[in-house]
Amino acid sequence: MILAAGYGTRLWPLTADRAKPAIPFMNRPLVGYVTEYLSRFGCRDIMVNLHHQSKSVRHALGDGSRFDVRLSYIDEPIILGTSGALDNARDFFATDEPFVVINGKIATDIDLSAAFESHRRTQSLATLVLLPNAKRGRYSTVEIRDGMVQGFGKYPEKLSASDNAGGALRASLNRAGLSDREGQSESELSVSASPSGAAEDDPPLMFTGIQILEPRIFEYIPRGVFSHSTTDVYPQAIARGERIAAHVAEGMWHELSTIPRYLDTSIELMHGEGRDVELGADAHIENGAQVSDAVLWENAHVESGAQVRRAVLGAGVRLRHGEVIENAAVVRADLVAGGERPEKALAGERKGDNFVVPLPE
Repeated sequence: MILAAGYGTRLWPLTADRAKPAIPFMNRPLVGYVTEYLSRFGCRDIMVNLHHQSKSVRHALGDGSRFDVRLSYIDEPIILGTSGALDNARDFFATDEPFVVINGKIATDIDLSAAFESHRRTQSLATLVLLPNAKRGRYSTVEIRDGMVQGFGKYPEKLSASDNAGGALRASLNRAGLSDREGQSESELSVSASPSGAAEDDPPLMFTGIQILEPRIFEYIPRGVFSHSTTDVYPQAIARGERIAAHVAEGMWHELSTIPRYLDTSIELMHGEGRDVELGADAHIENGAQVSDAVLWENAHVESGAQVRRAVLGAGVRLRHGEVIENAAVVRADLVAGGERPEKALAGERKGDNFVVPLPE
């Protein structure tokens, strides 16, 4: 199941006319990127939950055939939360086989096969795929002991630059097998020593939004109400003695819930492919325009003499000769006319036919 029912308020105004999972990402809808990821690991029957701008997600994915999967959709009249969404789709999971639940706003290459192997080996009710949070980003800490999840903590504290460098060096030494814990796997390094399951110098662990569940999980999901897995389901299951396994993974992982994260991730992946511009369908850059580190959605147009650096140009945006856009997101002004900016969204202003949102440095 791909969780895709959120509002995407922090991505506004890019989500003014489409749901967050339907925004273009690496020449496909974001939710299509997630679908392809699941397909690579043999997940062929996929449910997608919908709420905000649901038609945009259905249009972006269709029946799933172009991603080599079979897609089903289920609407949520009201947002039900990460485990309430599963309750709403119980009939889809009428099976004795484990299933995957994944957030619809991530880009990753984590080895899902290895997570499945961990799940089979530990015979747990659920397996959460975790990553070391080396940069101390704003993701809740997952507390583990002996390879099992014990609970969920607060956001980690930020480290100073010197602490960060030292931690990165220690992590590199550990991965290279040069620490005094030589011979242990990365996951074992992450679950040794302290009551929380991590050595004092190791970075905290965070949940990636990827989880493998046994059908018995529904014994712990309340019926017909809003509920979240990490606050309402897993703590209850752990208290009753259930095993919730921690699979500490490695690999690329990005969560794209804000415009800066979306743009930074797009640029990083484009650079990895040897380019720095993404062109959507019928997007056009005229000769004489200067465009770099930019994502252009469908029908965006940059005239000769315009300059674009580190920016997202939304659908139908046109930049005229002499206009300069840098470190910003731009949509057509008519797209947001008369509407209110969501509370968590970045502020912007109208400039001619466009609405420009400067991004924080």
